[in-house]
Amino acid sequence: MTTRSISITADISFGADHPPLFIAGPCVIEGLEHALKMARILAALRDELKINLVYKSSFDKANRSSIDSFRGPGVEEGMKVLRAVREETGLPLLTDIHEPWQAEPVGAVVDILQIPAFLCRQTDLIAAAARTGKAVGVKKGQFLSPEETKNILDKGAEVGNQKVYITERGSSFGYQNLVVDMRAFPIIRALGAPVVYDITHSMQKPGGEGKQTGGTPQFARPLARAAAAAGSDGFFMEVHDSPPDALSDRTTQIRPDAARAIIEDVLRMREALEPI
Repeated sequence: MTTRSISITADISFGADHPPLFIAGPCVIEGLEHALKMARILAALRDELKINLVYKSSFDKANRSSIDSFRGPGVEEGMKVLRAVREETGLPLLTDIHEPWQAEPVGAVVDILQIPAFLCRQTDLIAAAARTGKAVGVKKGQFLSPEETKNILDKGAEVGNQKVYITERGSSFGYQNLVVDMRAFPIIRALGAPVVYDITHSMQKPGGEGKQTGGTPQFARPLARAAAAAGSDGFFMEVHDSPPDALSDRTTQIRPDAARAIIEDVLRMREALEPI
């Protein structure tokens, strides 16, 4: 089942017959020093494993369980940090936007604009991101069926951007639980768009720790293997050198050694399996 190819940079594309795309980095920008530390680790992993890797980190975590939770440095400072990451490592960049006005200044810095799951039906937001001409990754809301993502892709196409893809991050299954329906991968790919598997957020237990989101990181590796077998074109993971000390998503971020194991699994499976 062939999807269209989406170019991220002049040298990196994914979908169609391209190698898998890996998106990795700390959940939220915790400061310049930490961002650069993580970028160096991930750049070394990219070089060693010869993979296409995009650095991810958020300048604002607008959807937090508690009003007291750390949100990030904001647009202006966040873009300074991400520019520094690119200048030192050459890694392409991804970050989230939450409001239409953010699309233009953020799109001037990053290579992929990401739309959070709870905002995946916000037409003005998707259109603003798509009008930048950059690649746009839209997370499928926990409340949305795979078939309904066609409407998201159509919104991008209507403003002239075919570089919109869908990220699968699980569906609500009762209270405080998410499950990943592996049928979503071939269903979304049949719409013509690449699909990325969000390993980190599919392991969440929303509100599972009262004022914080809980998680089940022990399932990261088997679920990534399952998504690779189901045909995922890319893999998203939040990577932190010390998850218990992370300022966001501490229960679902994974360590660099765990990220390496997942990437190696995916590469082996992609080599062994016939294209779906």
